[in-house]
Amino acid sequence: MPKRILQGVVVSDVQEKTVVVRVERRVMHPVYKKYIMRSKKYAAHDEQNTFKVGDLVRIQESRPISKNKRFVVLAADAKAAPQAAISDQAKAAVEKKTAPRRRARKAEAAEAAAKE
Repeated sequence: MPKRILQGVVVSDVQEKTVVVRVERRVMHPVYKKYIMRSKKYAAHDEQNTFKVGDLVRIQESRPISKNKRFVVLAADAKAAPQAAISDQAKAAVEKKTAPRRRARKAEAAEAAAKE
């Protein structure tokens, strides 16, 4: 049986040797008969940790690697160049999420240092 090959955008690269890839597909709405976007996230194995948030990649179905990993990253897609704007947007979104926590940790560290 052939292995599925899917294309998606890396949405997380925090884990070691793992990336989370969001794959979008178009489906027809059963009542309105309009096409709508559905997405699903897959954990994929990235042996060298080469792929970053926003990269357009192809993933292939494989044997189970861990509890949730059933895909392996084949390579970055050749069409990834137009995705640079999405990459910047994705990186900005991640930065926006993590910035308040980072500021809070710095403030706590500064308070602890001031007390000592």
